Amino acid sequence: MRHKVAGRHLSRTSQHRLALRRNLVASLIEHETISTTVAKAKEVKAFAEKLITLAKQGTLQSRRRAIALLGDRDIIGYQDNKAVKKGTIIGKLFSELGPRYLDRSGGYTRIIPLSLRRLGDNGPLVLLQLIGPGESPKKEAKTATKKGARKKAKEIAEAEEAIETETATENSNLADKPNQR
Repeated sequence: MRHKVAGRHLSRTSQHRLALRRNLVASLIEHETISTTVAKAKEVKAFAEKLITLAKQGTLQSRRRAIALLGDRDIIGYQDNKAVKKGTIIGKLFSELGPRYLDRSGGYTRIIPLSLRRLGDNGPLVLLQLIGPGESPKKEAKTATKKGARKKAKEIAEAEEAIETETATENSNLADKPNQR
């Protein structure tokens, strides 16, 4: 039995799981969206959110902690068929992603199920994405209770009656003025 044992084994040794987690999070930070299986995405999501929380602090200690947890891989781009270094994963994490999520208290990633299946073992695929800078969590509107709905309807009716009486008095005042000539 696996009582109080956190995490998934993912059919890998502990060193392989650690390398897999680091590589997936580094790819997520670099590309801001990756396609992977459901189990791997759920495992990586918590680790990525912890690193973004470290990046929000922005201190030297949190930068060193992030390097110890993740490593500092280079981001490579290609220009004219030549590899060019664009920066590092930790640099992007602390300069772009940390400031992007300063006003957000959590939930920096989302998992979107795909209709595609993985070639080979037919495993379900998902898209693991970082939330965009302007996106906010969707808040569902609460449905009004009967008592609250009645109270609101009563207030609206009273407001409409007040408007009708005001317009009626204005109309009567306007009707009286032409007769006074």
